[in-house]
Amino acid sequence: MPPRPNIRVLRDIKARQGVVDNEIARRAYLYVARNQTLPAQVRYRAQLQLNTFGRYTRPTTVKNRCTVTGRGRGVIGEFGLCRYQFRVKALAGELPGIQKASW
Repeated sequence: MPPRPNIRVLRDIKARQGVVDNEIARRAYLYVARNQTLPAQVRYRAQLQLNTFGRYTRPTTVKNRCTVTGRGRGVIGEFGLCRYQFRVKALAGELPGIQKASW
């Protein structure tokens, strides 16, 4: 039986999907809210619309996490693995093109 996904990994996947789904609308509202040439009332309404977005639509909620363990530190982003899991998988030959250095 494969290991059950870590809740932190599932939360991160949900956050990434929420950011992708709402990115265009958030950027549009941010542009309007920060544009000093527009009337204050328009900018205020744009800010209110930004406040209605959920937690997982903010890009700052996305964090690189190890896809195996859910660890949030020491993650090698290209592989999505923490340094320990990267080492384990590399030594087992599960990462194509990666081998232990020796000279």
